[in-house]
Amino acid sequence: MIKAGARYVTPAGAELIVTKGGDGVLSDGEIGLQEKGAGSGFDDGYDPGDDVQTINLGRRYQSEDGSVTVLVTKAGQCDLRYNGEAMEVQQPRKLPSSD
Repeated sequence: MIKAGARYVTPAGAELIVTKGGDGVLSDGEIGLQEKGAGSGFDDGYDPGDDVQTINLGRRYQSEDGSVTVLVTKAGQCDLRYNGEAMEVQQPRKLPSSD
């Protein structure tokens, strides 16, 4: 289970925080993400591959069904997935004019 407020680290060093949690697993391709400060780290043989995208600082990503949302707190390369499905950049909401 992914809890809101949990911080995760990718094998390439990118960091993110869960803003909307749910049941399932966050991963970088086939490698599961680890909670920040827990565990001994990742294996040294990590190779991100050629088609891995860069996740940018401050961007929000959401699962395909919208059940899980994460915020990137440290940019890096990651094939961000939730339950094996690629996560998409969440588009900003249109706010009404204030005048």
